[in-house]
Amino acid sequence: MKFSITRSKLLECLQKVQNVTSSKNTLQILSNAMIKAEEGKLFITTTDLDMSVRSSVEADITVPGATTLPVRRLAGIVKELPEGVISFEIDDKDTAAITCGASSYRIHGLPVSDFPPIPEAEGSKCYRLDQGAFREMLRKTTYAASLDETRPVLNGALLAFKEGKLTTVATDGRRLALVEHEVEFPQENDIELILPTKAVNGLTHILGNDGDLRVFAQKNQLVFEFEDTMMCTKLIDGVYPNYRQVIPSGCEERVTIERELLLSALRRVSTIADNKSNSAKLTFSENQLEIISNSPDIGEGRELLPIKYAGKTISAIFNPEYIMDPLRNLDSDNVIFELNDGNSPALLKCDIPFLYVLMPLRF
Repeated sequence: MKFSITRSKLLECLQKVQNVTSSKNTLQILSNAMIKAEEGKLFITTTDLDMSVRSSVEADITVPGATTLPVRRLAGIVKELPEGVISFEIDDKDTAAITCGASSYRIHGLPVSDFPPIPEAEGSKCYRLDQGAFREMLRKTTYAASLDETRPVLNGALLAFKEGKLTTVATDGRRLALVEHEVEFPQENDIELILPTKAVNGLTHILGNDGDLRVFAQKNQLVFEFEDTMMCTKLIDGVYPNYRQVIPSGCEERVTIERELLLSALRRVSTIADNKSNSAKLTFSENQLEIISNSPDIGEGRELLPIKYAGKTISAIFNPEYIMDPLRNLDSDNVIFELNDGNSPALLKCDIPFLYVLMPLRF
């Protein structure tokens, strides 16, 4: 096996796949990338058995073939090499000789026959999305996913393809984020799937700002294909809770506030918040929001913000981090709070099909 490729192209390809390797050292092959050279292209694949990523890049193939090499070690070498053409020659014992200018390295690999098979997308339901739009949907919701492994169905994002829309939902039981996007697909392709958080993180790392994304859905896995990259992931098995029933309806009061102004104020008062309680009291009154955070051991912080509001005075205690999470990931100039009182769930909305449900803390 023999090929050459420019450093920048190879490094870009390796950076797409290197994070999908097993952190458990039970199988050495899972620390390796399968590298296949054929028909003028290099195909590089990694897997941790739950998730797999394959990316391809043009290369000058002298002798086609396949091997596996330790991907992080290889990426580390390539990153430190000077820009130029890198030549690879792999012998029959899967040892790679790597040369670039005056630099030369040898690293040992494993036989390609040891590498696990990668699932294909045949016989799946297919959906077409925009890469950037889907990445934004994930960014605007998945911070609300649960980290509690005793509730596995909440350790990811719900993808609901229904009624001509894709709805993405994440919740940890204390807050819920939801965003919708219109998508064209046949009615018989309606389906609900739970995408693991690790897969979400992998996707947001490699998806582009635009371009076509094809999603192939099967009972227990999803395959994403775009440009020169394919990603396959197992799904979380289980039934997602009925999220619609926790969304409050008919809130009496509506508050409009500048997003960046609120985010900055919450950042400041959260420096005072006690790590144990991590709370801030928000008092909404006519055209003014007061935010107070105090700790017996630290002190007190107080912020006054202008708002658009003409309703009754309402005080509620929230975890400031839970308000900052959506504010960081939204792009709207203003956000809208809808609430009834200080003990009921509050709604956060903006100028896109997005909503965020937040439970207040007890006084």
